[in-house]
Amino acid sequence: MAGAATPATTRAQAVARIPLDTGKEPRVYVSASGASPRPDQRPIPWVECRALPPPRKIRLGRRLKRCAVPALALALVLIEPSTALANFFTPKSGGSPNANEIDSLYKIILYLAAVVFVLVEGALFYSVIRFRAKRSRVAAQIHGNTPLEIGWTVAAALILVIITVVTFVKLPSIINPPNSNASASFLSASVTAPAPPNGKKLTICVQGRQFIWRYTYGNGCLNNAFAAKLPYSYQEMYVPAGTTVILDIQSTDVIHSWWVPSLGGKVDAVPGYTTYTWFKAPKAGALYHGRCAQLCGRQHAYMTALVRVLTPSAYRQWLSNQSQAIKNANSQVTQLRQILTASGNL
Repeated sequence: MAGAATPATTRAQAVARIPLDTGKEPRVYVSASGASPRPDQRPIPWVECRALPPPRKIRLGRRLKRCAVPALALALVLIEPSTALANFFTPKSGGSPNANEIDSLYKIILYLAAVVFVLVEGALFYSVIRFRAKRSRVAAQIHGNTPLEIGWTVAAALILVIITVVTFVKLPSIINPPNSNASASFLSASVTAPAPPNGKKLTICVQGRQFIWRYTYGNGCLNNAFAAKLPYSYQEMYVPAGTTVILDIQSTDVIHSWWVPSLGGKVDAVPGYTTYTWFKAPKAGALYHGRCAQLCGRQHAYMTALVRVLTPSAYRQWLSNQSQAIKNANSQVTQLRQILTASGNL
């Protein structure tokens, strides 16, 4: 009959069919260290129902293997990135010695960080699986383990010392430019900008303006570029291979940032100030892409930069052709101004 109470005889028969093992003595759970419970703690009675299925045994090794495969794959990708992903995980390089040093320093720190990440996350996953609630009621307590705490403190300090030492070893080759190759013949000397050990370099002035880069070629490009009638170009810079190039960077309006990743780090162009950087491109025929890395206005995205590397002879020929092209354009402008003035339109 629905809703009726279960008779006492039926309940007794159910108990007889499903025996319960209560034990003569109540079982007591102790801590992982083996310490006995305090006198004020009451023992917990333990009851087992044999009608319930036994707890499923989960193999820890199989789960660890499942977690280890993705972790190993990630570590391999970080340590040996493929050509397609090389510029995704690491900076661009290959265009200049300073860019190569920046890339190598970045990779050293990346590898150390990857090792620390794998160890920490591996210990975390191991602890989550090994000491889960279904397997162990009380997790192992390691609070106050002096050797362990000293160990991971010393390990972290050693990692910082290694990073500091490697950084200071790499820093001079990133900041100080090297000498040009013996084939470079259009060099000058200066004491106001970074210079290679022998003081010989090629100076190019980089002027940022909304929203284009202007390059002026020659040692006097900062002060008397127009009086000296130095050649110049826009957006695309031309440099000779194997020559240490010093860039004097300025801005005429707002803050810009010169950045060609394959040729080194980015440098801000600040109005009223002159900043410097350098590069030495080894391969003639290469074309390196860059852009303004500082938000400078509405058309900031169009402020790109190109650096084309020529052979020393081709670079000298380009300078001559560019100077002649600028001279011809100035002559045409002068004639047009005279015509407009004579006609009363100017």
